[in-house]
Amino acid sequence: MAELHDRFQRRIEYVRLSVTDRCDLRCFYCLPRGYRDFEAPDHWLGFDEIERVIAAFARLGVRRVRLTGGEPLVRRGITDLARRLAALPGIEDLSLSTNATRLARQAGALRRAGVRRINVSLDSLDPANFRRITGGKLDKVLAGLMAARQAGFHPIKINMVVMRGVNDHEVNDMVDFCLRHGFTLRFIETMPVGETGRRAASHYLPLDQVRERLARQFELIPGLMPGGGPARYLQVAGTDLRIGFITPLSQHFCATCNRVRLSVDGTLYLCLGQDHAVPLRPLLRAGATDTELEAAIRQAVALKPERHEFGEQPGRIVRFMAQTGG
Repeated sequence: MAELHDRFQRRIEYVRLSVTDRCDLRCFYCLPRGYRDFEAPDHWLGFDEIERVIAAFARLGVRRVRLTGGEPLVRRGITDLARRLAALPGIEDLSLSTNATRLARQAGALRRAGVRRINVSLDSLDPANFRRITGGKLDKVLAGLMAARQAGFHPIKINMVVMRGVNDHEVNDMVDFCLRHGFTLRFIETMPVGETGRRAASHYLPLDQVRERLARQFELIPGLMPGGGPARYLQVAGTDLRIGFITPLSQHFCATCNRVRLSVDGTLYLCLGQDHAVPLRPLLRAGATDTELEAAIRQAVALKPERHEFGEQPGRIVRFMAQTGG
């Protein structure tokens, strides 16, 4: 079986595929309100091009693909793309990250297309606070979550970016919510990605403080979850609830990083917190063979840096999160 390794001997077997840089929310740590500087549609990879790239990754040993954005459900035809990717030889795990505002209408079709796992961004259960953070309506997200559960998705993971003075008072409420509905919960530290991320850094809260707070109310024991992501899990004793902690700043996980990101315009980003990137769209549109495409991917992965420098150089990344892919 083919395998893809970087120069630090990390096996790369996970691609986060951004199908759009557009989003119907404006989370203040991700995209500025009124932002309009999106990638031109003729620069987007078409579905045939995406399928070619993911097939090449699969031949090189990638087994996991996650559809991301922006908000992937704003991309027209996303269900058809999911069906095509799920059918590719070698792809064993197709998942989706979404804000769930459009999920109520599409959950069943996505499940039938081959998406098996869903992560939903949900930073607040208070409608007014949700609007302050995202500019959107909480009831749409909750309806999407319930539709996903009805469609048979499991696990459904809730991603909460915990911010001091913004939503950290809701941490215990989110645990209760996930206990009640059978969701997995993941807490995430803010990252200084783009101008918006650096502004949000004033609300940074190390997740060890959240873990200590939860331990005063719940008995937490070691837990595991399937998937290729960076979360470290604990389980609430006596329940099925697993709580993940994603700590890119306070306890980075670069030594075990197994992923790369493909943006909507075909740029392959090797690290969320560095500038290393290789454009694949010119190759595709110049008629590159499959062999040439695979060679370009191998050469790109060889550029993957050892680690990010969020702590040392928080101003390094000027692109917004939605431009890289979630």
